Amino acid sequence: MKHLKVMSVMLIIAITTIVMPAKVQAQTGKEIAWKVYDRPSPKDGESDMTMTLINSKGKERVRYLHQFLKEYDEVEKKVMFFKAPADVKNTSFLNYSYDDDRDDDQWLYLPALKKVKRISGGSKDDYFMGSDFTYEDLEKRSPNKDVHKLLKSETLNGEQCYVIESTPKEEGQYSKRVAWVIKDKWIPLKIEFYDEDEELLKVLTIPEFKQLKGYWTVITQNMENVQRSHKTVIKLSNIELEKGLGDEKFTQRAMMKGL
Repeated sequence: MKHLKVMSVMLIIAITTIVMPAKVQAQTGKEIAWKVYDRPSPKDGESDMTMTLINSKGKERVRYLHQFLKEYDEVEKKVMFFKAPADVKNTSFLNYSYDDDRDDDQWLYLPALKKVKRISGGSKDDYFMGSDFTYEDLEKRSPNKDVHKLLKSETLNGEQCYVIESTPKEEGQYSKRVAWVIKDKWIPLKIEFYDEDEELLKVLTIPEFKQLKGYWTVITQNMENVQRSHKTVIKLSNIELEKGLGDEKFTQRAMMKGL
């Protein structure tokens, strides 16, 4: 279970890179996928987060959150608390990602109902809190769930990338994903999501990332739904890693209690 990403990235797909001393070492799509999935990550961390929703007319709605993450032996736990504005305040989201090929367990607490709702498999393609990320996008997807094909290598935003096509083994909300993965950092710099008709649906881009305490960390994510001209920007700030967080934050009881 690797990496600090919110809602990220919660996010997201798996892929690998070339090692280039004197020789270029060949990589398969599957090997690249596992490299991304297994990218080194901190044992725990927390950060503030802003989620900006931008509609087709350019109007923005900004939401403020705080998130905690912790890695255990066989499961990674992540919880997000909405702090503002008033219409989403005290809403919280809890996600458990497993080292095996099980689907993630997810829960949403709605303060108006005073109830924790489990996100069922049939709801994973619903959009999360009005954003352009679905609940499935917030999962840490095992590379074993897809067939990965290395399409090519190319430069994107000055970074040398592998371009990988990932097709699900079982029918889902996407017919395929195509990802541009930085060869020496194992970060997906861009991911295209295609709908059931194999038409481009969404594009995720990573305009900002940095190395914190030796870990490559995604700072900003932009998810654009090209079919409905809507965009979500997620940006992390005040990131703290390796804090030695306890277990009490990562429960349904903590979701209801809030920050």
